Amino acid sequence: MIKVLLAVALGGAVGSCLRFLTSYWVVANWPRHFYLGTLLVNLIGCFAIGFLSAWFLLRTDLPLPLRTGLLAGVLGGLTTFSSFSLEVLKLLDGGQAPLAFAYLFGSVAGGLLAAWGGMSLARW
Repeated sequence: MIKVLLAVALGGAVGSCLRFLTSYWVVANWPRHFYLGTLLVNLIGCFAIGFLSAWFLLRTDLPLPLRTGLLAGVLGGLTTFSSFSLEVLKLLDGGQAPLAFAYLFGSVAGGLLAAWGGMSLARW
């Protein structure tokens, strides 16, 4: 368990640094389009978690710390949107469409409302 936890922590540091550097580069080059950094890491993260999760099903010989370090660590540090996207797809794949759409809507709308609430509270 300690090896897995260390792999997630190290991977999370790498993913967070990659997210920061991507956003920094985008803002430095296209300040009016600051949001493209986040969009870019979200799309890359979603592609990567889809590919890796399917590939790891075929490669169970790979060590658990490596698999978890990449998925939960690097991609979790890069973007939690990738985990969210994979979970929605797993719910849909499992025949739980109403729950998948409730989770999708609740996460997006709830996240926006929570961010607005936090901003409103800070301004108050």
